Amino acid sequence: MWLGPEEVLVANALWVTERANPFFVLQRRRGHGKGGGLTGLLVGTLDVVLDSSARVAPYRILHQTQDSQVYWTVACGSSRKEITKHWEWLENNLLQTLSIFDNEEDITTFVKGKIHGIIAEENKNLQPQGDEDPGKFKEAELKMRKQFGMPEGEKLVNYYSCSYWKGRVPRQGWLYLTVNHLCFYSFLLGKEVSLVVQWVDVTRLEKNATLLFPESIRVDTRDQELFFSMFLNIGETFKLMEQLANLAMRQLLDSEGFLEDKALPRPSRPHRNISALKRDLDARAKNECYRATFRLPRDERLDGHTGCTLWTPFNKLHIPGQMFISSNYICFASKEEDACHLIIPLREVTIVEKADSSSVLPSPLSISTKSKMTFLFANLKDRDFLVQRISDFLQKMPSKQPGGSGVGRKASTMEPAPEPCPAPPKASDQLTSPSTPLGGRQSSSVQDAPTSSQGLLKLFQRNSPMEDLGAKGAKEKMKEESWNIHFFEYGRGMCMYRTARTRELVLKGIPESLRGELWLLFSGAWNEMVTHPGYYEELVEKSTGKYSLATEEIERDLHRSMPEHPAFQNELGIAALRRVLTAYAFRNPTIGYCQAMNIVTSVLLLYGSEEEAFWLLVALCERMLPDYYNTRVVGALVDQGIFEELTRDFLPQLSEKMQDLGVISSISLSWFLTLFLSVMPFESAVVIVDCFFYEGIKVILQVALAILDANMEQLLGCSDEGEAMTVLGRYLDNVVNKQSVSPPIPHLHALLTSGDDPPTAVDIFDLLKVSYEKFSSLRADDIEQMRFKQRLKVIQSLEDTAKRSVVRAIPGDIGFSIEELEDLYMVFKAKHLASQYWGSSRPTAVRRDPSLPYLEQYRIDAGQFRELFASLTPWACGSHTPVLAGRMFRLLDENKDSLINFKEFVTGMSGMYHGDLTEKLKALYKLHLPPALSPEEAESALEATHYFTEDSSSEEALRQEEQEGGGNEDVQDKKGEEKGISPPDYRHYLRMWAKEKEVQKETIKDLPKMNQEQFIELCKTLYNMFSEDPMEQDLYHAIATVASLLLRIGEVGKKFSVQPGRKPQDGAPEEDELPAPDPLQDPAPELQPPAAGDPQAKAGGDTHLGKAPQESQVVGEGGGGEGRGSPPQLLSDDETKDDMSMSSYSVVSTGSLQCEDLADDTVLVGGEARSPPAIARCGGTVDTDWCISFEQILASILTESVLVNFFEKRVDIGLKIKDQKKVERQFSTSSDLEQSGLSG
Repeated sequence: MWLGPEEVLVANALWVTERANPFFVLQRRRGHGKGGGLTGLLVGTLDVVLDSSARVAPYRILHQTQDSQVYWTVACGSSRKEITKHWEWLENNLLQTLSIFDNEEDITTFVKGKIHGIIAEENKNLQPQGDEDPGKFKEAELKMRKQFGMPEGEKLVNYYSCSYWKGRVPRQGWLYLTVNHLCFYSFLLGKEVSLVVQWVDVTRLEKNATLLFPESIRVDTRDQELFFSMFLNIGETFKLMEQLANLAMRQLLDSEGFLEDKALPRPSRPHRNISALKRDLDARAKNECYRATFRLPRDERLDGHTGCTLWTPFNKLHIPGQMFISSNYICFASKEEDACHLIIPLREVTIVEKADSSSVLPSPLSISTKSKMTFLFANLKDRDFLVQRISDFLQKMPSKQPGGSGVGRKASTMEPAPEPCPAPPKASDQLTSPSTPLGGRQSSSVQDAPTSSQGLLKLFQRNSPMEDLGAKGAKEKMKEESWNIHFFEYGRGMCMYRTARTRELVLKGIPESLRGELWLLFSGAWNEMVTHPGYYEELVEKSTGKYSLATEEIERDLHRSMPEHPAFQNELGIAALRRVLTAYAFRNPTIGYCQAMNIVTSVLLLYGSEEEAFWLLVALCERMLPDYYNTRVVGALVDQGIFEELTRDFLPQLSEKMQDLGVISSISLSWFLTLFLSVMPFESAVVIVDCFFYEGIKVILQVALAILDANMEQLLGCSDEGEAMTVLGRYLDNVVNKQSVSPPIPHLHALLTSGDDPPTAVDIFDLLKVSYEKFSSLRADDIEQMRFKQRLKVIQSLEDTAKRSVVRAIPGDIGFSIEELEDLYMVFKAKHLASQYWGSSRPTAVRRDPSLPYLEQYRIDAGQFRELFASLTPWACGSHTPVLAGRMFRLLDENKDSLINFKEFVTGMSGMYHGDLTEKLKALYKLHLPPALSPEEAESALEATHYFTEDSSSEEALRQEEQEGGGNEDVQDKKGEEKGISPPDYRHYLRMWAKEKEVQKETIKDLPKMNQEQFIELCKTLYNMFSEDPMEQDLYHAIATVASLLLRIGEVGKKFSVQPGRKPQDGAPEEDELPAPDPLQDPAPELQPPAAGDPQAKAGGDTHLGKAPQESQVVGEGGGGEGRGSPPQLLSDDETKDDMSMSSYSVVSTGSLQCEDLADDTVLVGGEARSPPAIARCGGTVDTDWCISFEQILASILTESVLVNFFEKRVDIGLKIKDQKKVERQFSTSSDLEQSGLSG
């Protein structure tokens, strides 16, 4: 590549000059190429340690003038070929011109200008828009690609200098972190270390410090542990590794690849050593943190943040903290965690103005909202810019808020029109039912139901006034009063100041009348509801009457949702629950419906209208409990892992016992998935839900720990899991809420576990208090950190489970051991994932769907199969291997979707490795018959249309059946664009597998016969197969003998094929009467030689000229009458002689067999397959002369012991898998890098 000219003072240190002319010198790096000796070793080590580009570009061209001591680099190259090209260009284009100049300075200036021009021209063509990675970084990326054989599509995120510990010796080198791989390279005194680890294989990633290793990063995969240390900034490196591993886990979970976020702001001047991707990832992490802290919608992006102070009127203080600004919100978080949180939606803002600065209040900014609240920020750096940004965002707010934004005095931005939104503190009744303003827009189906405007609790509560409830009623009144005072002081609605006082009130229990409103505010669901008016009704309308697997499961669970509550003992409550759950399944088909969602949703419906319950469910499933309710409840398993870890930290003496009893896994799923609602009396669990909406998952973990702590003594005395479960069950049943004003609801769980002596009741508020006192040291960011660690573990163990399930689904007669199957699965999966990284245009890249059964999730296409076949097959055929692989793929791809799953793949491999000589030959024989033998090359367009019309009816039926079941794959592909499509129908797969089980073992006699052309292809394959064998000559001799014998047998067979063949064909005189082919018609479509660029043709592949399409059809279909009414073939007589028609399978019998076998054979192949007229119709289209059967080939091969030994020799697939893994790890699929890289 051409380089921007840079000065080189000592031109000959470490370089050897190879060519020179008066103006340029071509040099090679010492130690590169042959020889080099000790100098070469030292130079190589220096290059790696100093990260010199000479490691990757060992050739360079310098520009020099005769009297000057200074040299200038103008080009470098990784190979002699590349550098020679540049050298020749300089000689041809510049030497003549340069000799004209008199002044040497002019020469140098001219050369520099010319080289800069070339570089600019190249970059103009090469650089895609928006690609702004700086030079140094680009160089590192090129180095990484060359060193590890990565394709263009593999993007480098960042690279770091560090040491890798090999044994006890540190190897200094460079760590490259790419989107899909972690790579390390080191070269020290001749010892080279090159590592490539896929992120999806990482099972553990942690930062630790031991005596042996200083502060280091540990990376574990299933088969190795790696330690890296001596980083300049270990924190930054580890954070980035975490992010990349997390992305890979997401990919395994829901096959979302890494996409650059185009919406992120780009800096005006890129930093020299940071890639755009690194910035992208950092911005992503900040966005996630921002959204989680303030519970904002998932598409909210942070624009920027700045330090400031906020004036808090309730305690008359200026609180220091950070102000965050995004396109729809201004948020504030105090430095002290509990001091104050504030969220101001821009839709609420009416005025933003700069107040007058003073020494007390430097650069203040006041923001007023529609609910008459004013917030005063001060100590703002760059206030003018901030006001400008906020004004820009306000102008972009949706136009449904009328009144243009006029800029008043001091850049105040006015938006006077109020939106029906949180009310001023006094109007306390206005917000109790936040959906009332939206009620007018509701469609009839939801609007008619009373649940569209209020919670079920209001509808089903006996209207007894508070006074009748005595002390409980008075307590409830006091709670309401204290919240009203809080609203008065701290504001009400979204813009409330959230402080330690707010948490105290939540912990004391939210009054029933305010519960729905406060859940909406604290969870952030209110924001989404207000910004998406009418969305829920629309979903209900769309999903009504739609059938899917999710709706079936919902129907089944409706009556199990809090059946003890009067609200769900009648159709009103059940119908509301059905609508909310179905609407959500329609909105988010990846989750659809998961058990436990019904219990949670039924509680949400008690306190809010249907629309509010829907948005609360969205907040729960998509933000507050991420991945909890997907098909494999990954999120709950992750938090279960955290719970185990916390038990070890806080209750070490109990942890071991629980581990032995295996209790934690049993209890935690039901506790976490239903937020204790299914295991505690309803009125107590609701108090935990209050705290959960305010504090998040931290509360659930704290309470779980407090429950274990309270029962420690009894649990330590338990002898088995059942006993421990009973202890915990009885404890939870007796957690009571003495302040509840609702009539007590009998708890079903309690009825099952009540013993003789009722245990003492535990007050829920006491339990919460203890949980905060003992375990409040848990912090949200620590939990996120732990979640990452556990997610690696959980997803990898789920992948292992999937592997075992798939391996178990493989029939026992395959012949591979369990270990071999598992190894093959890993290689197969790696191949599939590689297509997701780089082959975005491939069908496999699009079609992975994690909700499919395990066996169907990973599939590979023909190109990937070809690579695996080449490295794993025992039948290496040199240049003929890809052709054989293509045939094998067509044979295995029974459903013709150009993808094969693991089971099909293993079946193909097994045919080559296992079974006796007959089985292996049978596999080879089938590869030379249709459908394995490709029909494409010899088909004219006319035949192609005929071929497809034949098959379309059955395909169409299948497609209809799949669509009815809702499992169509195209539908799945579209689910990103079109929300709410049902997940695949599992019954389709059950039917498919049942059919597979019914398939009878085929016998030798079931195999169709082979025509001469196919037989020649078979011989060609055998010749190629023997070419690298030590017994090569003997094998060639043997196969020549067998081939000539078989050709003679085929000739003899012709004599038998004429007379006896007539018997099954009653009245088929058409054979003689068919018109002869018209010599004037152009047979060109049949006879065109294959394109020169076709690799299969070059390799001597399937170039059958003029093969009948029926042949490919019928043999593939086991002789079903597919070939009717095809036009006569436009072929010359010579060609048809070598071809074999369909009917010859029905009428030709085996030449070498006795006559009594003859009729038998004829019936076996032809009689059951088709009716005589069908045979007759086909009989005339192609000549029926030469053919040979499998028995004849087998019998002939058995006469040659050297052939028998060749096929019976055992080959160990284990070694081939090891080699393949090495190739994967070293140069991840470098054979298809070029194509897939470019296409990706």
